[in-house]
Amino acid sequence: MFRKILIANRGEIACRVIETAHKLGIRCVAVYSEADANARHVHMADEAFLLGPAPSKESYLRADKILEIAKLSGAEAVHPGYGFLSENEGFAEACAKAGVVFIGPPVPAIAAMGSKSAAKEIMTKAGVPLVPGYHGDNQDPAFLQQQADLVGYPLLLKAAYGGGGKGMRVVWNSSEFAEALAGAKREALNGFGNDKVLMERYLTKPRHVEIQVFADSFGNAVYLAERDCSIQRRHQKVIEEAPAPNFSKEQRKAMGEAAVKAAKAIAYQGAGTVEFLFDEDGSFYFMEMNTRLQVEHPVTEMITGQDLVKWQLLVASGQPLPLTQEQITIDGHAIEVRVYAEDPDHDFLPATGKLTYLRQPEQSRYVRVDTGVVENDEVSPFYDPMIAKLIVWDENRDRAIARMLRALDDYRIAGVKNNLNFLTRLVEQPAFAKAELDTHFIERHKESLFAPGQSETEQASLLAALYLLLKERSDKVDDQSPWALCSGWRLNEVPTVSFPLIYQDETRLVSISSEGKQLSLTQQGVVTPATASLQGDELQANLNGHRVKVRVSQYLDMVSVFIKHQRYDFVYQTQVQTVVDDGASAGNLTAPMNGTIVAVMVEKGAQVSAGQTLLVMEAMKMEYSIKAPKDGVVNQLFYAAGDLVKDGAQLVDFTAAD
Repeated sequence: MFRKILIANRGEIACRVIETAHKLGIRCVAVYSEADANARHVHMADEAFLLGPAPSKESYLRADKILEIAKLSGAEAVHPGYGFLSENEGFAEACAKAGVVFIGPPVPAIAAMGSKSAAKEIMTKAGVPLVPGYHGDNQDPAFLQQQADLVGYPLLLKAAYGGGGKGMRVVWNSSEFAEALAGAKREALNGFGNDKVLMERYLTKPRHVEIQVFADSFGNAVYLAERDCSIQRRHQKVIEEAPAPNFSKEQRKAMGEAAVKAAKAIAYQGAGTVEFLFDEDGSFYFMEMNTRLQVEHPVTEMITGQDLVKWQLLVASGQPLPLTQEQITIDGHAIEVRVYAEDPDHDFLPATGKLTYLRQPEQSRYVRVDTGVVENDEVSPFYDPMIAKLIVWDENRDRAIARMLRALDDYRIAGVKNNLNFLTRLVEQPAFAKAELDTHFIERHKESLFAPGQSETEQASLLAALYLLLKERSDKVDDQSPWALCSGWRLNEVPTVSFPLIYQDETRLVSISSEGKQLSLTQQGVVTPATASLQGDELQANLNGHRVKVRVSQYLDMVSVFIKHQRYDFVYQTQVQTVVDDGASAGNLTAPMNGTIVAVMVEKGAQVSAGQTLLVMEAMKMEYSIKAPKDGVVNQLFYAAGDLVKDGAQLVDFTAAD
């Protein structure tokens, strides 16, 4: 076994690898960018080295610098995690030349599966079923258009050397093909350095079912059950579960054996995932093979009782697989959700900011949290905005769903927009409980998933005011003096204090009168008798006979009240402020977040139609199209391709047609 390894990654996967390595007595070397100088994985490691500036190309993608650090630190092996250099054959080859073990498959195996088109040719020869499509080398747009028309629509364009939903477009008809192809190629080139794409027929109601495989250097290969990853947004997984619901033992065996056949066809070693499209009629088609550990590997660990990172380290150090196929068993059901800094109500736009408040559910045999962040960390625009993976296990799927809902209710984040509320709605969906799954689940249930929830703003504002009152009282030295009341005390009058709270640009004034422990809250003319107590961030209150217990956080002038899985943010101002919107920016199109302009699609003075793409910007490794809101004219373009832009920056001066 290795004595010291280097983890060529960041975030939760780096922390995950360090955790297992330390259990095995292996010392760990971390690498970090300037943006990650105080990251959790840096503090967990035995030693850490600076790679360079925040952008990935100048830090986590610097293969030469990483190998230099590996040699300098005495690391015998490099664990690439997932993403970054994990499926880079050049990096794996460089490790071998440097005498450092790459904890992953052999270079030929990475090369074989690195090109999705080449992988499909290999799978065809191995007898693994494929979806109809085109996977060849001819990338002439006219030729690809012709092939697309032959394959038929709807059609899926995919970056041949990509993953994670990047460089991927669904094309519904022939007229959309040219623009979709240009976008897919551009995103593929920016994300993976290669703009080659492949295409395949887009199944309208498939499930995404994948098989975890493992192979060693002695010719042994096994599969560790399957995972259903059908619930996705923008082709990226949101919920994963194992085993796949409504999936028979016979189907598991057939798909598992096909996956092992795929692994053996390329002399695979280490952890890998073979992904399939599972159709309604029970047929399945090879989609791709990921030559690394997957983000969703914890659900497999939870139902098999195996540590897959430990398996990786054993195999990479030349040892055989710990178990045979017959010895692998599954128990219970596991579900994983990905907690992201993003705004589901605005097309899942990634969010950035400081995690001013972070409370995770208590971990146990039933609940696991894999994360790379702690409270007060920054979610930066340079990397994937995943905050954590929340995983639950229980004896069956129904109990696992109940366990997940409770865990989501116990997860609280303030400071950045996040998807906790959306995840709760997903898991609460009756169709999810019935396992009516397919890759269009979110689109299919969009109306209910994005419908306005029941607002408890009135109650939340009362609780925010109570928190502020009790917090200010607790900060006083002498709780018996009139000054401790923080209440505008007047002789012979009931002490009263008012709290102006701004919620979504609307000011709410809550006044609190106090006589001893009995409080009287007034909001919009309605009086509510109350008592309350505060212990840390837990507020317990009795509002006119209704007892509630909530968590509340405060950062500067922002007070966040958590009621179940909903967060209500109030700005506390000592003076009421009026927000004026004079409509001056009505003709401006602004950047939705920090990013880079990658393409300008129109010229100054152009007459454009509603919905026409004006600019394309890239942020958080994804592309976003800035479109014309109405028919009109482009008066001015303020940025060119390659320019960096800040959140809210004016991009286009636009005038709508009369």
